[in-house]
Amino acid sequence: MGRFEDKVAVVTGAGAGIGKACALAIAREGGRVVVADIDGSAAIASTAQIASEADRALASATDIADAQAVAALFETAERHFGGVDLLVNNASAMHLTPRDRAILDLDLAVWDQTMATNLRGTLLCCRQAIPRMIARGGGAIVNMSSCQGLSGDTAQTSYAASKAAMNMLSASLATQYGHAQIRCNAVAPGLIMTDRLLAKLDECTQWHLRRHQLLPRVGRPEDVASLVAFLLSDDAAFITGQVVCIDGGMMAHVPTYADGGNSRAARPSGKTAEADASRGC
Repeated sequence: MGRFEDKVAVVTGAGAGIGKACALAIAREGGRVVVADIDGSAAIASTAQIASEADRALASATDIADAQAVAALFETAERHFGGVDLLVNNASAMHLTPRDRAILDLDLAVWDQTMATNLRGTLLCCRQAIPRMIARGGGAIVNMSSCQGLSGDTAQTSYAASKAAMNMLSASLATQYGHAQIRCNAVAPGLIMTDRLLAKLDECTQWHLRRHQLLPRVGRPEDVASLVAFLLSDDAAFITGQVVCIDGGMMAHVPTYADGGNSRAARPSGKTAEADASRGC
């Protein structure tokens, strides 16, 4: 018996990357999963992979910024699987991040579209899931936040603001519906090397990010999926209203860590500021 036997999960943005890894993790432990993605072909491909291993998945082409589409998604989950117990709000408007700039350079359309998907879309999914969870005696929600929602940056203003707001949305949901046995937590990934991210980050940018991690590798989608599965499961039955970082230690240290910290102690060869400068980054 897996941790999600007889449970029904909706995972958004599950056509690839972290969302796909989460859907697979739930299905491998007995859950029935609705794989939702704005890219219908990606959702179908992801569902086919899950079906080959667990045979417990259904694909849905869904734009979570569309309230009617979200309602149809949850109606489909209820019609096919009987209800909803688990929700992973992973979908995000990542295609907008290259245009997501500093405040004075920011196209307001990027801000509006980012909020429509990342924040409003998450809210819409929660509003559809909560009554169905209450009807089944409770449930668990994980909202996919980001370390960028916990610290300032020189760009990606809209994305960071949406993720910071998602953290408070998660705390509010946990507070308002804990009495109904609904738990809600947010997960804040750091550098998680999905195929999509790998295609966007040049070697120099990857180097800058990696040198601020405490662990000597980048994160994988499966790392995040393991944390999400834990938070959804009864193993985390007394955990709610939290924002949990999964970032290899990137947020755990003083800002000068990569240059030797406050002690100015030398870091291992190849990790010092001098080595970084020699790369021309």
